[in-house]
Amino acid sequence: MRQSRLFTKTRKEAPKDEVSKNAQLLIRAGFIHKEMAGVYSYLPLGRRVLENIERIVREEMDAIGGQEIRMATLHPSEPWKQTGAWDNVDVVFKIQSRTEKEYTVGQSEEEIVTPIAGEYATSYKDLPVAIYQIGQKYRDELRAKSGIMRGREFSMKDMYSFHETQEDFDRFYAEAKEAYLRVYSRLGLVAKATEASGGAFTKKLSYEFMVLTDAGEDDILYCDTCSYCTNVEVSTQNEGDECTRCNQGVLSRAKASEVGNIFDLGTKYAQDFNVTYKNKEGESVHPIMGCFGIGITRLMGVIVEALADEKGIVWPTTVAPFKVHLVGLLGDDTELREYADGVYASLKDKGIEVLFDDRDARPGEKFADSDLIGLPYRVVISKKTKEEGRFEVVERKTGVVTFLSEEELYSMVGGREYQG
Repeated sequence: MRQSRLFTKTRKEAPKDEVSKNAQLLIRAGFIHKEMAGVYSYLPLGRRVLENIERIVREEMDAIGGQEIRMATLHPSEPWKQTGAWDNVDVVFKIQSRTEKEYTVGQSEEEIVTPIAGEYATSYKDLPVAIYQIGQKYRDELRAKSGIMRGREFSMKDMYSFHETQEDFDRFYAEAKEAYLRVYSRLGLVAKATEASGGAFTKKLSYEFMVLTDAGEDDILYCDTCSYCTNVEVSTQNEGDECTRCNQGVLSRAKASEVGNIFDLGTKYAQDFNVTYKNKEGESVHPIMGCFGIGITRLMGVIVEALADEKGIVWPTTVAPFKVHLVGLLGDDTELREYADGVYASLKDKGIEVLFDDRDARPGEKFADSDLIGLPYRVVISKKTKEEGRFEVVERKTGVVTFLSEEELYSMVGGREYQG
């Protein structure tokens, strides 16, 4: 992509009503556009980031047997009334049509997915099954805040699994937990699986996946020796206490942002919709159900909060909209421009995603924009680098500058996985 043709442009200042780092930087860099509190449009650069996050999530969900579907966004009110959520869940948007029928726009999908599963998973031979979607969600938040980390409209991956026995659910639950940790690792984040209450969904213990960040809305206690982590709200322990799991570490307190959760829903929704399957003895039995959520747009915001520096965004290689920011200091030198065009074409031919700053702008402006946008590698082409036959390469994460030959450059920027 030539930056001169990019639909968006950078800004020096963020909107005055944005206080969160993620919204300020993403708006300034041209990734998102604010429509109202808690609602954002995702522009070309932002869309590419979301698609890369979705790709990683899909790969890990597919690897544990998940099958992707796409469910309706507009829901009739009847199934929500059947589960009690219509009156008991306060973030549900309620819509009345011209025919006076009542609807909602999905804030979760249990009311839709359970009857669907009931039509197809009718025998023990059909279980276990796990189906998921990545789509828009809508919640009537009284106070949308934290930029794209807590909104009224957002993108989410939600997976639902159905099982014969509690033992089989526990097996899949453990697999999903490990898959979630792989997702966050591939995104360049360190997440902790945090014990928490199931809240409105279930009274059973659940896991929330938390990334430590000062912008977080949750307080957690975590062990400095083992993997134990718990939400302060459901814990009887305090900062400085000895870890009750390993009996060696000490609990520390930190702010964190939730980036995913997994719930054991038991048979609640299967009972609500009288969904059953035939077991080996021919009896009708309610399946045990699980819910597994990952906030896609929230993850994008958390990555910015956790990894950005004073200059701007720092994207991990795995999710960056482009891997290379090719910055041309070309002036009116026709020969140099042709040379830069050739390098740009060569990078693309090798499958390397590249944003080419071919604009007629000052070097300082180009470098500042490059830092703000935050692509993993900045490759500078100038009259000097052309004469020396080397490229000046700046790694955004570390600021390390190297001078590489063409072959060395392609070797450095060839892969996509995160180099943490």
